[in-house]
Amino acid sequence: MAKQRQKVSSGAPWESLVGYSLAVRSGNFIAVSGTTAVGADGKLLGAGDAYRQAERCIEIVRAALQQAGADLQHVVRTRMFVTDINRWQEIARAHQEAFGDSRPATSMIEVSRLIDPGMLVEIEADAIVDD
Repeated sequence: MAKQRQKVSSGAPWESLVGYSLAVRSGNFIAVSGTTAVGADGKLLGAGDAYRQAERCIEIVRAALQQAGADLQHVVRTRMFVTDINRWQEIARAHQEAFGDSRPATSMIEVSRLIDPGMLVEIEADAIVDD
């Protein structure tokens, strides 16, 4: 029997422009696309504040996971793309506060820029749900 594929959308217009989903669940595996610190209106939140931006990214990851039947404790891997690695501690603090003892595998990678020059961090996640 083929595994059912569930797509989660944020409703953002760029999902159809780029051709992606906020998250996809296939069986017990959920992949959450890179999330940035945007509000429901698509505008950047936490300008200049790496901690707040990371916190907002994780809020979006959590919401996507919940729509797919999971939560942060199901995350097994995160990837954090940052525009200034010198601010790693601010971003790491938000990550640690959100994931606590579940401690997923992670990477933090410095990139030259993100799609909006004010964005300091983008976070993606993979989760596994035991049925």
